[in-house]
Amino acid sequence: MTKREIARHLSEIAFYLRLKDDNPHKSAAYERAARALLLSPHEPHQLLEHDILTDIPGIGPSTAAVIGELLRTGHSSLYQRVKGSYPASLVEVGQVPGLRPKQIRRLYEEAGIRSIADLQVACRNNQLQTLKGIGPRIQAKIQAALGEFRRGQGYRLYASVLQEAVTLEQHLAALRGVTRVTMAGAMRRKIEVINALTFVVTLSEDQEATAFLKALKTIPNITDAVRRHTRQVTAISPTGLPLTITLARQSDHDFHLLQATGSIDHLEELLRRFAIQQRLPTWKEIYTHVKGFNEEAIYHAAELPFVPAILREGRGEFDLSATDMHRLIDPSQIKGFFHLHTDYSDGSGTLEEMVVAARDRGYRYLGISDHSQSAFYANGLKEPAIRQQWWEIEGVQAKYPEIHIFKGIEADILPDGTMDYPDELLSQFDFVIASVHSRFNLSEADQTRRVCRALSNPYVTMLGHPTGRLLLSRPGYRLNMAQVIETAKEHGKVLEINGSRHRLDLDWRFIRSAKPQGLKFSLNPDAHAVDELDNVALAVNVAQKGGLVAEDIVNTQSLSSMKAFLQKSPSISA
Repeated sequence: MTKREIARHLSEIAFYLRLKDDNPHKSAAYERAARALLLSPHEPHQLLEHDILTDIPGIGPSTAAVIGELLRTGHSSLYQRVKGSYPASLVEVGQVPGLRPKQIRRLYEEAGIRSIADLQVACRNNQLQTLKGIGPRIQAKIQAALGEFRRGQGYRLYASVLQEAVTLEQHLAALRGVTRVTMAGAMRRKIEVINALTFVVTLSEDQEATAFLKALKTIPNITDAVRRHTRQVTAISPTGLPLTITLARQSDHDFHLLQATGSIDHLEELLRRFAIQQRLPTWKEIYTHVKGFNEEAIYHAAELPFVPAILREGRGEFDLSATDMHRLIDPSQIKGFFHLHTDYSDGSGTLEEMVVAARDRGYRYLGISDHSQSAFYANGLKEPAIRQQWWEIEGVQAKYPEIHIFKGIEADILPDGTMDYPDELLSQFDFVIASVHSRFNLSEADQTRRVCRALSNPYVTMLGHPTGRLLLSRPGYRLNMAQVIETAKEHGKVLEINGSRHRLDLDWRFIRSAKPQGLKFSLNPDAHAVDELDNVALAVNVAQKGGLVAEDIVNTQSLSSMKAFLQKSPSISA
C-alpha cells in the first residue's frame, strides 16, 4: 500500500469519526498523522520495519497501529468500523465548505444524499427545503458552498503547502549536479491559495537534464516525473500537487526565475515596457539582451525599479513608489499584536500561556481579545467573566512586566450595526475589535451600513477580518469596501489584516486601494492556540502584497507610542 493510499485512509477515518460525532481531538489526530506521513522522507514500510513510526511528529501510538495494520494486511479494522454502512462517496460531500457533520448525516439519512452529484441534483430540484433543520435558507447556503467547492477544487491554503514546498526545495538542492534552487510561481508570490509548485533549478555545466530527471525520481514520494522539453521537467509532489521545474544554467537562472515567478499579467506589462523602452518586443530578444543579468538588473534594463516577487500580480505595482517597494514591512518590525483568544472563550491556551509565548517570541506587547457575549457558540464572555479576566490580567502582568498586556475584546457587530455590549462597558477596554460573525447574507447596502455604523462607534478601535471570508470555504459577505474604507478614514479606525491561514483578511487587493488614503492597519494573528501566534508572519505576507511599509501599520510602534495611540481613542481604561 502506497503512502498516499495510507494517508487517504487516515483522512477518511477522521471524516467518519466526525460524522459519528466522536471526540474531535481523535479525528484531528488522524488528520495530523495523514499530513505527517505524506511529508515524511521515509517510506512507511521502512518506518514500520525499524519500529520508528511514532518518531515522526504527528504520529502517535493509535495512528501508528492503524498504519501498521494497513501495511501488513491492506485493510484497517478501525476504518471498517467507523465507516460502517456509509458509502465511500460520502467523503466528497464532507469537502463541501461549511457543511457540518450533523447536516451531512441528515442529508444522507433523510434525503439519500450519497455524493456531490446527488447534492447538486437535490439543490436544483429544491428537495432539501422540506428537511428538518435544512429549509430554504440552508439550502441556499449549500448551493453557494457547492459553487465555492467547484471553484476551489485543486487549490490549497498557502500556509498548508509551505512546509512541503520548503522540504522539496531542500531535497532538490541536495541532488547531484544542482548548484542553485529557487522557489517560483504562486508560492514565491505568496498567493493565499495554491494549486501547483514551481521551481527553477540551476545545473552545473557537466550535468544533463536526463541525469537530473533520474536524480529527481530518488526524492521520496515524487511520482510521474517526466521531461517535457529541454528546459522543463514535470512531476507530482508528495501530497499530489503538480510540480514544474525549469532547468537553467548559472548565466540565465534569474531570467528563467523571472518568467517562472509570473504572474502572467505582470509579465505582459514588463514585456510591453521592454518593447517601448528598448524596442525588444519578444522574450527571445530580451533574453539575448539581459543574459547574465540578475532580476534587479533585468528590471533596470527596462528602465523600471525592481519589483519584489511578492508584488508581481499585474495590479498597478509598476506605479508604486520605488522607495516603498524597497522597504516593505518586515516581520522584525512588528513590536506586538492584538486579536488572540484564550480559554476564557474558544482558545486552547490559558492567558498566561499566551502571554509567555508572545514574550518568548520577542514581542513587547499583546492584546487579549476573547469573544463577546453574542458569540455563544464560542463561549463569549458576559460581564462577570470579563471582570474575572481583567483581574487575572493584572496578576499575570505583575508576573511578566517585560511584556505589556492590553485588555481588549472582539465584540460582535449586531445586524443593525450596534455593538453587543453597552458603551459604558466598551469604554473600559483598552481596545475593541469590532467583527461580523453572523447574518452574512445581508444585502450589500445593509451589510455596508451595519459595518459603517460600527466604525462610527467612538469605542471601536479596529475592524476585525473586514470581509469575513474563509478561504476555499466561504466568500466574503457583500460589502461596499470603498465606503467602508472612507468611513474608517473619517473616524480614524484601524483595519485588521488577519493572519489566520483560513482568512488572510483584509485581502491585499483592497489594501492597495486603501493605502493611498492614509488608513492604518494592524497585523494580527487571530490566535486560538500558542502556535497560532506565528500567524503574524502570514499577516506580514498580506501586508507586503498590499505594498505596506512600517508607517502604515500601528503595531510597528513602540510600547510607549502604542499606549499613546490607544489613549487618543475613548476605548482606553483609566
